[in-house]
Amino acid sequence: MNLFGSPPAFLAYVAAYALAAVGCGIGLYRATRMEDPDTRRGMVGLLVCSGGWAALELGFLITPGTLGYAFYLGSLIVGLATVGAWLYFCSAYTGRAFHRNRSYRVVAVSTYLSIVIVKLTNPLHGLYFATRFVADPFPHLAITHGLFHWVVTGLSYALVTVGFFMLFELFLEADYDTRPLGVLVGITALPVTLDIVGYVSDFLLDINHEPLGVALFAFGVLYVYDEAFLAVQLTDGVDDAVVYLDDDGRIKESNGKAQRLFPALSGSRGQNLETVLPAVTEILQTDEQILERNRGGGAEYYLVSDTSFSLGQVDIGRMLVFTDVTESERRRRELDRQNEQLEGFATAIRHELLNTLQIVTGRVSAAGDALNRGDVDLAKESLQSTSETADRMSEIVDGLATLARHGQTIDETMPVDLQPVVEGAWDRADTDGLTMAADVEGQVVADPTRLRDLFESGFTFAAHNDASMVTVSREADEIVITDDGTPAGETASEAFFEYGGAIPDAAAGMTLPNLRMLARTHGWDVTLDTEYQDGVRVVISNVTVARPVES
Repeated sequence: MNLFGSPPAFLAYVAAYALAAVGCGIGLYRATRMEDPDTRRGMVGLLVCSGGWAALELGFLITPGTLGYAFYLGSLIVGLATVGAWLYFCSAYTGRAFHRNRSYRVVAVSTYLSIVIVKLTNPLHGLYFATRFVADPFPHLAITHGLFHWVVTGLSYALVTVGFFMLFELFLEADYDTRPLGVLVGITALPVTLDIVGYVSDFLLDINHEPLGVALFAFGVLYVYDEAFLAVQLTDGVDDAVVYLDDDGRIKESNGKAQRLFPALSGSRGQNLETVLPAVTEILQTDEQILERNRGGGAEYYLVSDTSFSLGQVDIGRMLVFTDVTESERRRRELDRQNEQLEGFATAIRHELLNTLQIVTGRVSAAGDALNRGDVDLAKESLQSTSETADRMSEIVDGLATLARHGQTIDETMPVDLQPVVEGAWDRADTDGLTMAADVEGQVVADPTRLRDLFESGFTFAAHNDASMVTVSREADEIVITDDGTPAGETASEAFFEYGGAIPDAAAGMTLPNLRMLARTHGWDVTLDTEYQDGVRVVISNVTVARPVES
């Protein structure tokens, strides 16, 4: 059945244009509350022009005759102004300055006025359109568009396409889903199809259907996809991951960077942040607000900023911005580690100085007593012991100074075969009859010298821990050094890693602190296995394993 075979066709057209005009009027309320003044002016202009265009088309339909001709002519003039308002909105929304450029404005206004003159003088030359009164399917003026109309229409659609290009580019740059924009583009472009159908057939009227599409676009921006459009505009030029929440903490929008950082965000719209990203919720409740993420390249750190955003004077949600501060946070943590290490060195030196002073004082006193008794040999022996003690102190201080230099984070590493490094450390260590077994095939990424010193410290500790056997093993990203000496027992595990703790004795008191320090310079962690009761087991974790070379 032909759509226009009965009077309801007239009612359908009247209803469509009336709704478009009313919808634009309703949209003005929301548009006037837009924060950015230029974007607000562009959207208000678009709604006024589109609403006026629809109202004039409605007047053309319901008043056939001379007045209808005037209404249609007015709709052409207002409709062309809609293109200017559209470009103004797109330029302002996307952060461009075309709408403020004086040269562009002069060209735009001059072109508009020239076309308007041709339209106003159409009754004289008929180049733009011609009319005739028809009674089927309902009484109305039938429009026959001329060549000039199609030239202007082509120019208008080209300019509209430029605006859509600006919008799509912004969505892509802001790393947001372009599907909402694609839906609105499809709706806005639908009238083109209706115009063509009306031109080549009697199925539709040969009039401008564009105000219907423009009204739907504006309504979609303001009411349907308002949060998406606001999110894109607010994050224009922001290279960080962004998540938008409503006032109740539900996820409304997130850009591509956020979804790549947190894959759980995909498809999470409408869900609570606490359910989707509990770690982020916990971080927001702390003062530091630094989120640690362990990904393929190691630990990454993000500063989480929580800011409310509004529509007009009303707060409508929150914006979470995740700024990558990995480099600065690593440096900060490294500085904290070095400060802690220096404090440990100071404690160790103070401890050794006190021990040395007590020993020297005791030996000198013993030498004096021996001389008083006339025992020269004993006095000489005591003084020699004093000298040896002072030399030992000097060696310890030199060793701490060397460790202080080694304690800086390593800048250059390389794949290192573990087995020869372990064997080299064993040859250097003072093991005093201790035996060793190692099963550490493979490579790790490390500094060879510091890695050797790390194992040497572990072997030296085992020798002083009354062990007879020490083993070294590796599994995945862990290296374990185990001895069969005196278990930790009730001693707190952290005491083994404190400088000056003198565990198990003064000579070995710095071995495990040095081992942990050397591991940390590589970014590794060191703990004591408190469950192991047959000796002491030192676990080095988060070791960077060298990847095998692909053939």
